[in-house]
Amino acid sequence: MRLLVVEDEKKVSSFIKKGLEEEGYAVDVASDGETGLQMALDRVHDLIILDIQLPKLDGLSVLYELRKEKVSTPVLLLTVRATIEDKVLGLDAGADDYLTKPFAFQELVARTRALLRRRTEGKPAVLQVADLTLNPTRRTVFRGDRKIDLTTKEFALLDYLMRNPGRVLTRTMIAEHVWDYDFDSTTNVIDVYVNYLRKKIDSDHKQKLIHTIRGVGYMLKAD
Repeated sequence: MRLLVVEDEKKVSSFIKKGLEEEGYAVDVASDGETGLQMALDRVHDLIILDIQLPKLDGLSVLYELRKEKVSTPVLLLTVRATIEDKVLGLDAGADDYLTKPFAFQELVARTRALLRRRTEGKPAVLQVADLTLNPTRRTVFRGDRKIDLTTKEFALLDYLMRNPGRVLTRTMIAEHVWDYDFDSTTNVIDVYVNYLRKKIDSDHKQKLIHTIRGVGYMLKAD
């Protein structure tokens, strides 16, 4: 899943970005409210982590504009303010959760997962296509009864494919959801990672699940 962090403190944003990427998320960063708003309006993110005190445009103003434009992406507010009044103000503005600085990174991850779970309510906790299963919470993958070990990026790519079974995913779509704004679209990185997955998932099985749609992209489906 792809997250947007809008935070002007470089040490804080770098810390959050690195930690969340290690958790398997694609993370974009904006250092001011105006840039953050423009990136959020693209509607490619699954969650926005938004600091309140930002240059150019404060976090609450960003939030107001997003909700005004009917952007329903969950928003987790970050702030040094800890009063009940400030929290109520943020939640009333359209925030989905609130985290006060300084915070433990484990709590940020837990709140992130909770908001993403809420966004995907009604979808199965364990993803399955044919005999391939992926558990997003436990971060495990099985083909039949054989456990498959994946790198963080391989897991993120497979997760995206399995959330869209039978749907053709273009390289642009994959880049937007699994990589970030800095991704170089001229490279063959996506094809390389798809091949990594094929070797681990399909190579020992007669039934192939990952399919190339020539000139378009990839699809995961059972024949």
